[in-house]
Amino acid sequence: MQIFKNLIRDENGATAIEYGLIAALIAVAAIAAMQSLGGSLSTTFKNVSTEVAKGSTTPTT
Repeated sequence: MQIFKNLIRDENGATAIEYGLIAALIAVAAIAAMQSLGGSLSTTFKNVSTEVAKGSTTPTT
């Protein structure tokens, strides 16, 4: 009977599960943020690339 009481009081497994859930939530939030920023970041790099290409073909005086 003492073994069952000790198992009920043991919270190490619950703590590990909580940490796992927190890590999963952080990963989901990071993925969502990266996806929402991905389109605007791609547009910014395309604009920079276009401007650099314009600047490299224009002769300087």
